[in-house]
Amino acid sequence: MQTSFAETQLADSQMARSEKILRSCVHCGFCIATCPTYLLQGDELDSPRGRIYLIKDMLETNRPAPAEVVKHIDRCLSCLSCMTTCPSGVHYMHLVDHARSYIETTYRRPFADRALRAFLAKLLPYPNRFRFALKSAALARPFATLLDLLARRESDVPSLFSRLGAMLALAPARLPKTEESLPRGTYPATCQKRGRVALLSGCAQPVLNSAIDRAAVRLLNRFGVEVVLPKDEGCCGAIVLHMGREKDALAFARHSIDVWTKEIDGNGLDVIVITTSGCGTTIKDYGFMLRDDEAYAAKAARVSSLAKDISEYLATLDFPAVDPKEMTVAYHSACSLQHGQKITDLPKRLLNRVGFKVRDVPEGHICCGSAGTYNLLQPFFAKRLRQRKVANIERLSPDVVACGNIGCMMQIASGTALPVVHTIELIDWALGGPKPEAMEAAGCVPHAPSATEFEPAVGDADQVSAI
Repeated sequence: MQTSFAETQLADSQMARSEKILRSCVHCGFCIATCPTYLLQGDELDSPRGRIYLIKDMLETNRPAPAEVVKHIDRCLSCLSCMTTCPSGVHYMHLVDHARSYIETTYRRPFADRALRAFLAKLLPYPNRFRFALKSAALARPFATLLDLLARRESDVPSLFSRLGAMLALAPARLPKTEESLPRGTYPATCQKRGRVALLSGCAQPVLNSAIDRAAVRLLNRFGVEVVLPKDEGCCGAIVLHMGREKDALAFARHSIDVWTKEIDGNGLDVIVITTSGCGTTIKDYGFMLRDDEAYAAKAARVSSLAKDISEYLATLDFPAVDPKEMTVAYHSACSLQHGQKITDLPKRLLNRVGFKVRDVPEGHICCGSAGTYNLLQPFFAKRLRQRKVANIERLSPDVVACGNIGCMMQIASGTALPVVHTIELIDWALGGPKPEAMEAAGCVPHAPSATEFEPAVGDADQVSAI
């Protein structure tokens, strides 16, 4: 693609990077076939190629973002399916992140839109605030239908009422029984120590489902891995980054880097383990995000190099042989895992290894509609994508749905009666841990995992009782 940026524009590192990405696009259109919003709308401007044209024009002219451009960029899920499809290696993720940041600084949104986005940015990254909001939402759920009526009709132009209705509809009717987050501290290996890792606890996940962290710690401890949940760890920045709030995202990133660097330079870390793939994609990109920050560039690159999805790390450990189970798992591959991190087969192989029959979901490359805050800000598209995803899952008649991202879990669970669990919860259960709560609640699985010789050893009493 030809570009015509001024030399003064290209002096900016971000603009120079985007110009290089734009030039790599050859207009082939392969991306259109796998773009969720194009599949729904059939509008070229709601495809990666169309958005690339819009971004090019906006950045080249150096003008404030027009409302029409904002509309189509806002509709992008950042699912990155286009990057998997693209034969030219167009790094759409960095381009659309730049576009969102540019929009945030040059476009004045309507008041209700600004207020809602600011509310989400000040709520979701903070566990205590988020937990309080979810408890309040549970009381307000009966008003979801009224808000839908006030929205008058489903529309691809989201109203405040439709967005508030989506928030109430997606909020769980109750928080899990294991409500409290796993206490921060060090969880020692329950057999001969073979490694030390930090586990990203994050912000939203421990509120929505703290059992995921507990399952990860139990399993890693059984394999001889010491796990630390560092004090003062917070949000990784992914949520606000995808809302265009680059300054806030970089502040979260720097804080996370400081926390993990202290652990690296202290007792050392082999890996930073991540159980939320949406966070993992961002943390693995810290080196790029902070490349121009002299104080953080090297530290950011080091943290990114240590970051691994939990499936990547588990694949380096020796799993015991486990008898097959009479149980079918529909594996939903989160976009941030398969497209953002290029991890496709590892989780399925791990599930197979511990005895589960795993089936791929048809149209597995298509997003479920969660995408961070997308299902709250673009409910019209998110609901349609959820319906499509759930229909494909239910065609398999599985016993349970597994995936590696809390956002996908909440989105899919809001549209089906099937239990939806994290991949690590199933693996932990197969190797001696408790049955995942979602499966217990659904009365799922008459066939319990067969007993194995892989029983958890007895470790520090206080730490064991915490998990």
